[in-house]
Amino acid sequence: MHPNPIYRRETAEANLAFARERGFGTLMVNAQEGPLASHIPFVMGEGFVELHLVRSNPIVRALEGPQPALLAVQGADGYVSPDWYGMEDQVPTWNYVAVHLRGRLSVRPQEELRGQLDRLSAAFEGRIEGKAPWLVEKVTEEALTRLMRMIVPCRFDISSVDGTWKLGQNKPAAARLGAADGMEGAGIGAEVAALARLMRAVDG
Repeated sequence: MHPNPIYRRETAEANLAFARERGFGTLMVNAQEGPLASHIPFVMGEGFVELHLVRSNPIVRALEGPQPALLAVQGADGYVSPDWYGMEDQVPTWNYVAVHLRGRLSVRPQEELRGQLDRLSAAFEGRIEGKAPWLVEKVTEEALTRLMRMIVPCRFDISSVDGTWKLGQNKPAAARLGAADGMEGAGIGAEVAALARLMRAVDG
């Protein structure tokens, strides 16, 4: 997390809402051989995250019991050219939004997996407009049983939430808005355009 408090003014509720909306992050744990990381989709409950891992994932092998873990959720990010500020003596930087969830990761009983998969698919299928949601029932029981043997349900209990929303809050409003216009006009992509919109929404 960036140490400047100007980038860390969002509430825990706003950071959790951001993580819930993204639904994808990097799960990290320490192991004997060093840090381990896995990129995972997830769904959030009240104070916890549901996720699953492939049984052969090194993180699963490291989970002899509940382990401290970090789930890093990153949003839109992009390069900011100093030319866009309309100010002298500026340097390049990178704007981004990121939320870190810390807590304890544990393997759950295998019988919880089906319900977890239903909730995960429902969460993301529900975001697709004009389409009947895909349901697990569309997979034959034989194929589903085979696939479910390959993955392990896990739960991440959240103990702390930190967020960095680095959106040019350290610049005058005109400079920040100029940078947002420059980013959007550069045609770099939809993600950068989303970042520009967040920069315009900054208070002050």
